[in-house]
Amino acid sequence: MNNAELLAIFKEKAAVIDAVMEADLAVVQSPLLAEIIHHAIFQGGKRIRPLLTLLAASLVGTPPADTARLAISFEYLHAASLLHDDVIDHAILRRGAETANTIWGMEPVILAGDYLHAHAMALASEVGGPAAMALIGRATAAMVESEFLQMHNAHEILISEENYFQVLMGKTAALIAAACEAGIAHNQGSAEQRLALRTYGTNLGLAFQIVDDLLDYLGDPAKTGKAVGNDFQEGKMTLPLIKTLARAEAGDREVLIALLKATPQERSRLLPLVHGIIEKYQGFALARAQAESLLAEALAGLAIFDEAAAQEPLIGLAHYVLSRDK
Repeated sequence: MNNAELLAIFKEKAAVIDAVMEADLAVVQSPLLAEIIHHAIFQGGKRIRPLLTLLAASLVGTPPADTARLAISFEYLHAASLLHDDVIDHAILRRGAETANTIWGMEPVILAGDYLHAHAMALASEVGGPAAMALIGRATAAMVESEFLQMHNAHEILISEENYFQVLMGKTAALIAAACEAGIAHNQGSAEQRLALRTYGTNLGLAFQIVDDLLDYLGDPAKTGKAVGNDFQEGKMTLPLIKTLARAEAGDREVLIALLKATPQERSRLLPLVHGIIEKYQGFALARAQAESLLAEALAGLAIFDEAAAQEPLIGLAHYVLSRDK
């Protein structure tokens, strides 16, 4: 399945998800709350998490009719986390548009995020029962804890690879894994099948972020929408840099550490030097190899399923994650 075919399938299913959310959110009575939620959810986004719930459920036959309603709970949780993230970060823009907190202020946006979180939990309980509730509860707890880990890491100049992945597990992978596992559980998948989808979702989320790290250094700004080296300019320790610091000779290591302590302007000015050092110690190649390894493990688990056609979008998505340029 090529990227064009994959995106066509996703576009069709995303339209279904949007229609289900529009109908579900019609119960919101407060005009202000409805406006903030609409801004948060329908301002863009690929619907990856609910799509994964639908695709996972399809691996063991026709999904139950209410699977899409379970799936949207994961989009609500994702939107709630973005609302809260933007408040915490005092962000002004998201996806090229003004953030909700810029338009309406912090208090109503925090409450809107709380509403989406609570509504997602209620919906998951109603449709998916205790299994879905447990998955969402664990994912939410992991997301919150990862924020605390990230706050702790912000005070450290050097971050270990272990700490890097601890944050990613909660911040990105946990909710994607829960969305996958909830789909297969909702269609009465076995414990072995649930584990396969949990691994797939976890590894997909981790690999997606590693590719993001690579695109920050190697991507085309016209496609990524970010300046090259934006993460390093902000002093962020991402995987290519972490792997480089672990392998670098003393002199190169000292240069990188000194730059991490320097001003953003100095880091930006010397980005070509940094790029060269990372290249020298194969930081980019090693990070990409790790993303490839994670996705290979994710895809190997799908071999237990008989529905070959149902696997194709999940396999295609894994390949898309590696080949994407934005």
